[in-house]
Amino acid sequence: MTDLHYSPEVAEAKAAGKPIVALESTIITHGMPYPQNVETARQVEDDIRAEGAVPATIAVIEGRLHIGLTSDQLDALAQATDVLKLSRADFAVALATGRTGATTVAATMIAAHLAGIHVFATGGIGGVHKGAELSFDISADLQELALTPVTVVAAGPKAILDIPKTLEVLETNGVPVIAYGQDEIPAFWSRSSGLTAPLRLESAAEIAAGQLARTAMGLAGGQLIANPIPAADEIPADVMAKAIDQANGEAEAQGVKGKAVTPFLLDRIFHITEGRSLVANIALVRNNARLAAAIAKEITARQA
Repeated sequence: MTDLHYSPEVAEAKAAGKPIVALESTIITHGMPYPQNVETARQVEDDIRAEGAVPATIAVIEGRLHIGLTSDQLDALAQATDVLKLSRADFAVALATGRTGATTVAATMIAAHLAGIHVFATGGIGGVHKGAELSFDISADLQELALTPVTVVAAGPKAILDIPKTLEVLETNGVPVIAYGQDEIPAFWSRSSGLTAPLRLESAAEIAAGQLARTAMGLAGGQLIANPIPAADEIPADVMAKAIDQANGEAEAQGVKGKAVTPFLLDRIFHITEGRSLVANIALVRNNARLAAAIAKEITARQA
């Protein structure tokens, strides 16, 4: 069994049976520039606390799997260089070789499940990249959602992806894709994708009941909760489409591939939108954290 190193706050929460929300760390190391990354990480943790749950930011530091980070650890990670971007394939190697790595959606789900945490808040999930019929570039996040019983709250698939194909892969793998409070799948920075959600639920209580029902039935995997960015913070889909097309063209011209694609595109979109994408990103992550905290509280109450 992998040794888990709990922060004092998370250890206390587990002992007291309090609701806990997992948080990834790639948003800190690969998703946002410093100092916005650490500022956002602290805001998101505080949002979860304000809703009555406990945040557990997950990362591998010098070969140790940390469930919850101290303030000093957050600061150090936000400024670290040569940090691995960990998914299912390289997670164990990082632990075995003493490396430092930030967890993606897939790796965070694995760690959360090991720690007995049922809910995870992120920005957007990975998925099928545009042109995947040639590159076969499909995120491990999709398979993880089919394997690991954690409810993931996101603002939909990242808008840089091929969202229709992403939804098809999720359907094939039997993953419930649930839009929160609307009929459409949100598209990360935008509330609308033009695609109808397979499922719609209206409350944290319904979402919690869905995950517990899957567990009771012995079904593998979790749920993807597509939580739309607040209307006041969104960037219209047509505006984002132009920025995404430009960024994709630059990535193709420069031969960017594999794990480097997403951070490259996010950085280029940040500059193309003159920072608007980052402001929206922060707003949607905080919004997801608040919903995740409400779901975690419902699951904890129903398990009491």
